[in-house]
Amino acid sequence: MAARTPARSTPAKATKTVAPTIPQVAWSRIRPAKVVLVSGTEGYLADRSIRMLRDLLKAEDPSLEINDIEADNYAPGELITYASPSLFGEPRLIRATAVEKCTDAFLNEVLSYLEAPADDTYLVLRHAGGVRGKRMLDAIRGGLGNGIEVVCAELKKETDKFDFAAAEFAAQGRRVSSGALRALVSAFAGDLAELASACTQLLADASEEVTEATVEKYYSGHVETNAFKVADSAISGRYGEALLLLRHALASGADPVPIVAAFAMKLRTMAKVSGGRGGSGQIASQFGLAPWQVDRARRDLQGWDDDGLGRCITLLAETDAAVKGGGRDPVYSLERMVTVISARGVLPR
Repeated sequence: MAARTPARSTPAKATKTVAPTIPQVAWSRIRPAKVVLVSGTEGYLADRSIRMLRDLLKAEDPSLEINDIEADNYAPGELITYASPSLFGEPRLIRATAVEKCTDAFLNEVLSYLEAPADDTYLVLRHAGGVRGKRMLDAIRGGLGNGIEVVCAELKKETDKFDFAAAEFAAQGRRVSSGALRALVSAFAGDLAELASACTQLLADASEEVTEATVEKYYSGHVETNAFKVADSAISGRYGEALLLLRHALASGADPVPIVAAFAMKLRTMAKVSGGRGGSGQIASQFGLAPWQVDRARRDLQGWDDDGLGRCITLLAETDAAVKGGGRDPVYSLERMVTVISARGVLPR
């Protein structure tokens, strides 16, 4: 009797990620389309992009009719009502917000609408991320509705914010120094809207080339007590100045957590660069940095050794835990951190 051949198990089908077939454009490149999917977690860029589209459509036809829909509080029939031709045939812009939290009624009606979008109508769908509405997103990205996707990803890296600020000045044909851009990014690293507002003010008020001195003049209070100023002074060994800036920052209401984060960002960059070999461009490419960050880290490393840098990075982790609730006195922990880093890793006895 022949031996039985074991049955082969059928491998599970892998779930394929289908690449979008519609155009994907940056927030600053938004253009009219029957359906405009504005995706991504960066709310400021998404809002600004949608305003740009509104202004563009208004410039083309001042009679543009604008309606807003809350996808998470949707009344059935709203979309069809707003998309229906008006008596005088004005073009229509329909802006739907909170699509990532949409109701089933909204989801079903948009899917139906995508089959035959209305003429002279622009439907903007703002989706901030998550899996809700995936069937609709896949349909749009697959080409249903003849739309485009505007990607508004969060600007997490300092280099991305540097490029954003540089583009703000370039768009107006204004000259700005690299030092000014670094100062702006350092002062407003935590809020893209504030960074954009600062650029706008400097464009409006500063008549000549914007330099680091210009930024200091307009935002001296913000910059002087900024976490990166404290970190720069300590890393350079200027203990008295660093401690004074730290106390000024805390007295002005600064949160200890971002101060530790600023130190961590700079010291980790120094650690990466200290072990790197090659030119600034090569090291920058290897670690996802900008060449100017590599050059700055190399300057910061003067007077440091690997042991001191390692001790400071360990101390940073301890200080981070202390200011987040793990210690009794966050201010003492911060001052001790500044003391040790100003001494380039030499622990006090």
